[in-house]
Amino acid sequence: MSIVTVQLGQCGNQIGFEVFDALFSDSHCTQGLCSKRENEAYQSSCKERFFNEEENGVPIARAVLVDMEPKVINQTLSKAAQSGRWKYGQHSCFCQKQGSGNNWAYGYSVHGPRHEESVMNLIQKEVEKCDSLSGFFIIMSMAGGTGSGLGTFITQNLQDQYSSSLKMNHIIWPYGTGEVIVQNYNSILTLSHLYRSSDALLVHENDAVHKICAKLLNIKQISFNNINQVLAHQLGSVFQPTYSEEGSFHYRRNPLGNLMENLVPHPEFKMLGVRNIPHMSENSLAYSTFTWAGLLKHLRQMLISNAKMEEGGFKDPALYTSWLGPDNAFNVWKTQRAFSKYEKSAALVSNSQFLVKPLDVIVSKAWNMFASKAYIHQYTKFGIEEEDFLDSFTLLERVVASYCNL
Repeated sequence: MSIVTVQLGQCGNQIGFEVFDALFSDSHCTQGLCSKRENEAYQSSCKERFFNEEENGVPIARAVLVDMEPKVINQTLSKAAQSGRWKYGQHSCFCQKQGSGNNWAYGYSVHGPRHEESVMNLIQKEVEKCDSLSGFFIIMSMAGGTGSGLGTFITQNLQDQYSSSLKMNHIIWPYGTGEVIVQNYNSILTLSHLYRSSDALLVHENDAVHKICAKLLNIKQISFNNINQVLAHQLGSVFQPTYSEEGSFHYRRNPLGNLMENLVPHPEFKMLGVRNIPHMSENSLAYSTFTWAGLLKHLRQMLISNAKMEEGGFKDPALYTSWLGPDNAFNVWKTQRAFSKYEKSAALVSNSQFLVKPLDVIVSKAWNMFASKAYIHQYTKFGIEEEDFLDSFTLLERVVASYCNL
């Protein structure tokens, strides 16, 4: 089944390119521990999910690119075409001449309604190219105006027009030190609205990815390109074709459906996190070896780093909420194929309390600004009233309380 990716804003388009490039590079890598037949099945599964085939043989990404300024989209289209390996569709992008000024309300209330028909028509054309649609993967940030505001508006439209198709939003959590002065407003409005219209929010924190670049990859001058490549590697490891432990070695056809079924058992809990190991520089990789036991133990330690419990495997009941048994709460999917440059690697997607503290911090900062009426006029002049802020605070405080009570 195919996934249609919607890349929104500068952040969404830059990450989207890196994700497709990582997936294509992986699927066409001949290295691995599997047979030629399984390798061909792997490539076919990856292509079905993420690429269309053009007449001249160059795969085209199943994606729609949206931004309110043309610069990043033009750069993204050019980088893909210059690779000579894959590209974006010639008519799969939408851009304008004016951005959203880091204002969620402008992206949501102005750009959204104004360009709704054009963007949704592009998405519909992409959907029509799919033999079978698994759902939508929507890549966006929370800090700015276009990715967050327009991204929220488009997600709501997808919910209205494709209510039976799954929608997973990939959310980039802003740096705690601040990227824009109103990022906390933009963040609470994004999260509260998406909680009503999206099936799952797959979250990456910029601060956490920055640490991976600095401490594990030993990058001295960290750029957004470095961060985006780490994100692409982690996302690629999640969407890499796999089969279940009990399967007949046929790759799972519905990746979004499988993730949602196992990770979002209740609509109150839909925030997902990703952990992936190993991450290391090329220099270190040449002198390193890995075992599955070691990788999985490390992954488990990452999951429970703030918890006090006895050593044990992923079947330990103490890892999970009381209303989900270990057999239902933990699933293993695998493949004989190596991913990227690592012969052995493991990814863990979890629905846990990892975002309770960051979410509580953002809500508190936004509330402090709201209490002093700071910058509220920038939102009310575009139709977002104070009641909308209060509704967002109420919903997100309930989310924090629900996760704390797990």
